[in-house]
Order: sequence, then structure tokens, then C-alpha cells
Amino acid sequence: MPDPTPRPVDSPIRFGYPSSPRTALDILASAGLSEDRAVLAPYDLADPFSALRRGELDVSVVKFGPQEPDLVTSKVLHFEPRAVVVSARHPLAGRDTVSVEEIAAYDAFERPGDFPEYLWDDIVPRRTPQGRPIHRRHRVNGIPEMMALVVQSDAVHLSVASLADMAPPAIRVVPVHDLPPAPVCLAWYRHAELPGHVARFIAAAEAASPVAASR
Repeated sequence: MPDPTPRPVDSPIRFGYPSSPRTALDILASAGLSEDRAVLAPYDLADPFSALRRGELDVSVVKFGPQEPDLVTSKVLHFEPRAVVVSARHPLAGRDTVSVEEIAAYDAFERPGDFPEYLWDDIVPRRTPQGRPIHRRHRVNGIPEMMALVVQSDAVHLSVASLADMAPPAIRVVPVHDLPPAPVCLAWYRHAELPGHVARFIAAAEAASPVAASR
């Protein structure tokens, strides 16, 4: 259960993000807040919503539209392009863009830990649009472990373009042109009182987004 102790009205926003902090920083800037108004924290991909539920985070960046009964999500703020993570030695590494139909020729990753299965199906589809199976044979618990395995093999990880921010020199993050982009929202715990400054931040982020404003 979340800590019921009231937060100071001027306390920094405890802001979670899934991998690269770039999206969180961009959302802060769009809402007119400086970086020192938030404490950024990566959350555990093997159990992505537990920190919200325990009250350790006020709000988190979420992608691909989670449908958790105890979470509230904002309007879609923007869409992030899809990409595939491969070794720099991989046959697809030198391409400007690739098709998911080509990616299906290589082993992909299964969901980590307790990551919701329905969400993983959006990230790494079970089949391509043309019906080719995507073989989700590798299982790891986080991004560093995934990248280490990619470097050592021909494994591929379907994800989003911002993973390029975290990629070491031995990794390439190649755009995927035939998968829909990932919707990006903010999420918070339904059963905890949302501090006023956090609610204002969410409203400002929605107001600044041309995507959210059009919906």
C-alpha cells in the first residue's frame, strides 16, 4: 500500500521511466518544468508498475497503452517510432530501416518477469502482419542483460527508437518501418491521492501536446 503521509507541496515530482530518460525529460520540458523539479527513476521492467503501487513514484512514463484497473493514464502525449535492437555484426545492422517481416527470421525475447503479457504482445507481436511467427525464445530481466545477449548472438529485440540512447558501440538500433508507433502516456496509481503539483504537471503535459489536444 502507498505511504499515506502527505507530500510537501514543493517537493520534486517522483517521475519513473522505463529505459532511456529522454522521454521523461522531454515531457518535463514541454510542461514548462526544469529538470530539478523532478527526481527521475528507472523502474523495474520485470515488474513495471510496482513502484507506482507502492507509492514510491508519483507518475511514470508508460508506452503501448497499459490497461491496468488500478492505474490511471493520461491522454496520449506523443508516439514513439518502433525500432529493433541488434548487434553491430548482425546482418540487419547496416540498414537504414528494416521490415518486421525480416526481423521474424531471428530469435526475439520473451517478456521479462511479471511484465503484463498483453503489453508484451504489443511490443513483440506473436506474428508479423503477414502471419510469420516471431519466435520469442530468449528471456532476460532487464535492458542491460538483453543488450549483452544481443551483442553475443543474432538475437533481436523489437522495441522503440529511444533505446538508442542507451546502446553501447557494439549495438545498433535500426528503425522498423512497418509497425505502428508506440503511444506514450503518463500513469499514476488510482488509489492514492495525487499531489496538486503532480496533477498540475500532468495537465500541463497534456495541454502542451498537439496529440492530446486533438483528442
